[in-house]
Amino acid sequence: MLSSNRQVWQFALPVIVSNITVPLLGLVDSAVLGRLPSPIYLGAVAVGASLFSFIFWAFGFLRMGTTGQVSRAYGRGDGQSLRDILVQSLAISAILGVLLILLAELILHTALPFFKPGPDVVPEVGNYFLTRIWSAPATLANYAVLGWLLGRQVARAPLILLMFQNAINIALNLFFVIGLGMAVKGVALATVVAEYASLLLGLVLCSRYLKSIDGFMRLKEALHLSKISSLMTVNRQLFVRNLCLLFTMSMFTAWGARQGDIILAANALLVNFVMLTANALDGFAFAAEALIGKATGENNPRVVRGVLKSTLQCSVIMSLGLSLCYWLFGEPVLFWLTDIEGLAATALIYLPWLVVMPVLGVLCFWLDGVFIGLGKTALMQQIMMLSTFAVFVPVWYLTRSAGNHGLWFAFSLFTLARSSGMFMAFLPAYKRIRAECTKD
Repeated sequence: MLSSNRQVWQFALPVIVSNITVPLLGLVDSAVLGRLPSPIYLGAVAVGASLFSFIFWAFGFLRMGTTGQVSRAYGRGDGQSLRDILVQSLAISAILGVLLILLAELILHTALPFFKPGPDVVPEVGNYFLTRIWSAPATLANYAVLGWLLGRQVARAPLILLMFQNAINIALNLFFVIGLGMAVKGVALATVVAEYASLLLGLVLCSRYLKSIDGFMRLKEALHLSKISSLMTVNRQLFVRNLCLLFTMSMFTAWGARQGDIILAANALLVNFVMLTANALDGFAFAAEALIGKATGENNPRVVRGVLKSTLQCSVIMSLGLSLCYWLFGEPVLFWLTDIEGLAATALIYLPWLVVMPVLGVLCFWLDGVFIGLGKTALMQQIMMLSTFAVFVPVWYLTRSAGNHGLWFAFSLFTLARSSGMFMAFLPAYKRIRAECTKD
């Protein structure tokens, strides 16, 4: 167990640290744009960045699906499949990235009414979006590269790539915005260059590990329908799953906005705690994906069982620690985050929902990684759909008279439904794994 715990932390810690660095880039953007004479630039980047987060989050399957497929191929010792999956994932990323560029104008005009920016902000949002959209092929390819490296058990890949990307982004932000006076377009261009630079580094890392892998790079054979169909099926299932999650988060924001600006802003503060929980627990989910996938490919149920126990143990400890921190320090953190009169006090009313959230969600975060490692993405899709449309939507409708407490109650039940549904679906698989260990 000690060895398993060490392996888990070798994967989880770089992911957690790299996730924590993401908000730092936002702070630098804010600091740089905050020096300009008008607040419209800061508002434009806030809207544009939110839109890109929504778009790219939907395509997160390129990372998850690739990790699961690669880790199992690595466990089997199938070098040619490792090469083929990299080619397939990069090809899918390139096609989707180019498609996003072609649809950029349509996406922008469709999405703007949802955010309702002021008339002075709209042109700057357009400048930001239509510049940054050129990063789409690189951003999606970075997902594929990261997924491949994680599946190949390169535990430090997230930290290496994200730190490199953020360093370039920050440096170019300062140069383009303050040095050249490019304002919003400079922030977007810095991101574009940083994404392609990160992709180049990622491909260099991949080529380093490809040298020790059997087989050869083949484009035509790897992209044949019979070869790529498995990855396409997994990606489709994860895409639907991600869309359901995005729908839930969007409806949560929209229904909160209907209750007034102060509730909308309070929920925005509290969602930071939700994202912190996700970023922390994702570290152990990543570890589960890679380590369980490799052990599954090796047909080694004892290792699978050991990784299951270790990742669950670490996830539970982390979730309890987060809940304790939110309970002890949530109030001072809220008052530190804002000095707007009444905002922190309003958010504090709903803080108890955040205190229990890590405990409610620990199983769904953990089992996301487990199911990807085991190749059970169809179940992930089905449970997310049920949790969204059979729990979140009807519960909010029935409790809407309770206002924001009803909204948080619906979101909490949605999280609990994901956890309990995935756990029930996981039990038969665990019984088979335990029975195989007994046979051995």
